[in-house]
Order: sequence, then structure tokens, then C-alpha cells
Amino acid sequence: MKYDVMIIGAGVVGCAAARELSRYSLKIGVLEKEEDVCCGTSKANSGIVHAGFDAESGTLKAELNVEGNRILGELSRELDFPFYRNGSLVLCFREEDRPKLTELLRRGQTNGVKELRIIEKEELQKLEPMVSDEAVAALYAPDGGIVCPFGMTIALAENACQNGADFFFDKAVTNIEHTGRETGMGRYRIRAGEDVFEADYVVNAAGVYADVFHNMVSETKIHITPRRGSYCLLDKSRPSLVSHTVFQLPGAYGKGVLVTPTVHGNLMVGPTALDVEEKEGTNTTREELKELTQKAKKSIPGLPMNQVITSFAGLRAHEDGGEFIIGEVLDAKGFIDCAGIESPGLTSAPAIGKKVARLIAGQLHLTERKDFVPERKGILNPAMLKETDRSRLIQERPAYGTIVCRCEMITEGEIIDAINRPLGAKSLDGVKRRTRAGMGRCQSGFCSPRVMEILSRERKVPMEEITKSGGDSGVITGRNKDRL
Repeated sequence: MKYDVMIIGAGVVGCAAARELSRYSLKIGVLEKEEDVCCGTSKANSGIVHAGFDAESGTLKAELNVEGNRILGELSRELDFPFYRNGSLVLCFREEDRPKLTELLRRGQTNGVKELRIIEKEELQKLEPMVSDEAVAALYAPDGGIVCPFGMTIALAENACQNGADFFFDKAVTNIEHTGRETGMGRYRIRAGEDVFEADYVVNAAGVYADVFHNMVSETKIHITPRRGSYCLLDKSRPSLVSHTVFQLPGAYGKGVLVTPTVHGNLMVGPTALDVEEKEGTNTTREELKELTQKAKKSIPGLPMNQVITSFAGLRAHEDGGEFIIGEVLDAKGFIDCAGIESPGLTSAPAIGKKVARLIAGQLHLTERKDFVPERKGILNPAMLKETDRSRLIQERPAYGTIVCRCEMITEGEIIDAINRPLGAKSLDGVKRRTRAGMGRCQSGFCSPRVMEILSRERKVPMEEITKSGGDSGVITGRNKDRL
């Protein structure tokens, strides 16, 4: 199969690139080794939209962080995913550390962050009464925000698909050959399982695997270290203890442990930072979770860690140089790296997508399509409707009156929509990412059998073929198929 552009990786960066490239008359493909979008680094992070004061001035991280933050508001309205500017605070606990806070202020102002200022203890405690009394001051960034990583990535992917991009799942890339090297052309042969694809351009958005694919085509090697971060998610049964995202002064491994509300009303703490060798090493450990709790309580002493409903870990793609690598590889024409995309990668993703699209469109002298559709409508949430409108909806479509997930109050109608829309859910986790069915207090203990029944019915497949997350993650085992 021949494509103008093939993107490797359906995380937030790959999907942002697909969406921006779909503005042009190009044949675009996206290869993903998992069964769905948003299954790697993009699914396990803080959901933080960084204001842009942390990245070193003059770097791609700083430039794209600020640009991504700036355009996220309009993007969330176009693509109908939740995004809120709740503001962020960086706590300073010692007077002798004030110069570090001042340096962050200066750096943020140089980077173009608006309304950034240092606030004193009295104002800090008015903004966040539960913050530790030991905090003497804080850097306040009103432009900081929170977003749902699943919602954002799925929205980008669906809109790219709506505009003609082809997505291929369960397609792990095993080899890339630069077939146009001798003629100076950007032509590539990509093997993914039993399939072979050809493309003039390749966009390498493979997260922790981006170095593997870069090194297949370039003599100048790069190296990515998976940096594991563990998180805890708290139940939303009680009002959140904080309304802003609360950081501590950055350390050698980044911005440190934060405490933040989520767009769905939970409280999240994390991440830790531990360099690991395994590119799939997303296990949590007792030691890391203990460290996480201790550091989080330094900021918010009253954290009710007995309300934790789940813990998880994600991997950040830390390149040895500590900078985003974005652009055409010097000795591999047409091969576009999006490598080393760690924090603030989620915030920067929309800007990275635009940068990649401008590069390719510029080389090909393309103009934007007149029939590009920039809007996408998300899954209808009946709880957001007025009572009269909700009653009318249930009368017309009774599935919206049947609660399947009691913890999150998710209806059968929402799950049906999640399965049947573009790039629809195929697994329990696919439904969870799109609707939050299974993300509540019981962590799918109650609703998963009913969700499986709906998946089986809507996808017209036997129950034993329904998986948790694709591959060999089957849920039903030990049953005689002849009896089903």
C-alpha cells in the first residue's frame, strides 16, 4: 500500500500530525502497534497543560509549549474535548530558594508566558487554603490548565479520520528501509507484521521507540531512556482539596510531584521519576508509591491517600540531549522525527502537529483543502443537558436512560456511541477511554460484564473475543465455545 505520508504512532503527537496533515490533499496513514489510539505515553500522564515557564528559553520545548498552550483553547472548542485553565502554582518552601522562583519567573517571561507573577504566603493561602503552611511563596501562572489526555488524543484522531487519514491498528513496525536514498528521494518501505507499506514521507512519532526507528535510517544515532512516573488517582466522592495545579520547585528530573484536579473531578498526585531500561516497564512499586505520597503531602499535608482508587505508571521518552527532536533527519530525506517528546509534550502536541504539517506542505508546495472539516463532535453526555432536554432524549433513545457504570453514571447510549463512531472502541479499555465507564471507584468491577455484552452485540462478535485492551488480554477464559 502506497501513501504520501505514513505516521508511526497513534499517540497525541502522531494524531496531532495526522490531523494537521489532513488539511492538505495527501494520502495519510497511521500505524499503531496497539489496538487503539492513546495506548502509550499519551495514556498515562498528568493531563497538565503547562504554561511554559519551566523549559529553557530558546529551546523547542519552550517555543512549542507556549504555542501549544495558546492554541489549545480554540482546539478544544473545535474538537469538543474538555480543557480548563485552572492556573498553576509552584511552591517555594524556603526563603533561600526564592532566587529559583525568581529565575522561573524570568524564564517564563522570556518565553512569552502571560500574567506570570510571584505571590506571597497570604495570597497563596487564599487561593489554596489546604497548601502547606511551610510554603513561603509561589509562582502563579493563570494560563496553566488541565485536559483529558484520552479525550484530546481521540478527538484529534477522529477528526483526522473524518478528513481522510487511514488508521491501522495492531501493526507493530519491524523494519524501515530508505529505498530512495541513492536517488536522494524520500521513499520508504515499512514492514508492519505481514504488511508492507510504502511512503514518500515518514513521521516518526513512536514515543519511547522513536530512537529505534530513527536509527534504522540514519547514521547519526539517538538514544531514548524510558523515564517511569507513577501516579495515584483519588476518588471524587468528596470536594477536591485544590483547584489549581500545585507544583514544587523543579529538580534534576523535572517538575517533581504535583497535586492537581482532573477535568473529571478527581484529584491526581504524581509523578515520580525513575529511569528504566524496559520500554514497556509500566509496573508500579511499593517504594515509588511511598515516595509519591511523602512528596505530595509536602505540598498538601491533608491529602486523603486512603481515598486512592487506582495507581498506575507511564513512561516519558527522555532523549539524552534533553530536548525535543523535531524535523527532517539530515541523512534521510523525508524522514521526520518527533522524538524525545517528554513533558511538556502533551501541551506542545498541537504545535508539533502544525510544525510537521508546515514542513511537509512547504516542501511539496501544497495549499490547504477547501473541504477540510475542522470540527468534530464528542460523545453526548446526558448529564450535561437540561432536565427537559434529557427527558426528551431518553424518550427518543431509551438507551440514554439506562445506567451501566454507576460510579461515573455512564449510560448505555454513550457506550453505543463510543463503539460505533469513527475509530470506535473495540475493548473494555477502549470504552473506558471514551466514556469513563470503569474509571470510577469500583474500577470496572461492577460494569465490565454489561460493557462486554454491549461490545459483543454492537460489534457482532462472540463474548469470548472481547478483550480488556486488545491482543492476548482476553477476559473470558476456560469456557467451552460450543456452549456459548
